[in-house]
This record gives sequence, C-alpha cells and structure tokens, in this order.
Amino acid sequence: MEAEGAGPVPDTLKIVVAGGFGAGKTTLVSALSEVEALHTEEVMTSESVGVDDLEGVEGKTTTTVALDFGRITLDESTVVYLFGTPGQRRFSFMWEELVEGALGAVVLADTRRLADSFDAIDFFESRGVPFVVAVNCFDGHRTHRADDVRVALDLEERVPLLLCDARDRESVKEVVVELVSLVLRLELSGA
Repeated sequence: MEAEGAGPVPDTLKIVVAGGFGAGKTTLVSALSEVEALHTEEVMTSESVGVDDLEGVEGKTTTTVALDFGRITLDESTVVYLFGTPGQRRFSFMWEELVEGALGAVVLADTRRLADSFDAIDFFESRGVPFVVAVNCFDGHRTHRADDVRVALDLEERVPLLLCDARDRESVKEVVVELVSLVLRLELSGA
C-alpha cells in the first residue's frame, strides 16, 4: 500500500513481552528497541510492602504500572512494535488490552521466581496466542538446564524455550526470531 507522495506504508507487527514481576521485561524491550523505549515505571513505595513479593528481587526499586513500548524496523516495509506488560497480577487487566492484535508473545521467566511465569503462560495458552518462553539468565549465569525448566513449567514440547540475557540485544533478537519462526510454522501447518 502506498500513501500519496509518501512511499510505501509499512506493515506493522505487534509482539507482547510478559512474565513475572522482576523477570526483566523492561530490560528486554529496552535492549531490543531501536528508539529510546517508553516506560511507565514508578518508584515502589511503602504502599507496595506486603503487596509485591520482593523475594529473589530484593534490589528492585521500580515497577511497570502500564506498559513498556519499543520499536524495531526490519526493513522499509516492516516495523515491529514491542509491548511489555506489568508483571504483578493486580495489573493483569492491561494484558487483555496489550495482547489485542498481537502476532505472538514472549514469556520472560526468572528461575529465581519460576512460579511467577504460570500466569502469563496460562494467559496466552487460553487465548491461543503463539508464544515462546525465554529464561532470563541474569548476570550471564545459567543456573538451570533448559530441559529442567521445561519440566518445571510443564511446557508442551511445541512451545519453544530458550535461554537469553535480557540485557543483550543479540540474545533477545534470537528470542524474537524464534517467535516469528514459530508463528510462520503455525501458519504453514494451518494450526
């Protein structure tokens, strides 16, 4: 499609990045975005004591309250928009809005708090949204084998599971490429 005098109008793809509180969603969106990512981070206050469980992420001082947003231009005709979700259950109403029209999703998992991944996995499974699981290897440490994480999350074999570093652009690019490959495989198979 061409706008008059403006050249081709790009196709847009939407990818959602979800996962538990403190898993690294904001970091992943920032690492991948070609523009300065938009964040709705707020400082955690005493009001969150007893509401937000900081076990395993004791140094966390901010939290996403609405979304993270980033952009990747693949070529002159294709742009990918990244939408990061808030991690806490009390903000899950935002997930419904953010997943609307999404190509697929990345569930970012933190092995220090693996149970926090279940809500996101259940959410995408129940809606038939293709997703991959990316285990964030904080500080470059891979503390668990991918097969062990798959078993712990009770993931079906058809769901790709990768190890990544949410701070490393090349690492998270591999995650997004795997998600797009999954979507293409599903399209070709008619699933």
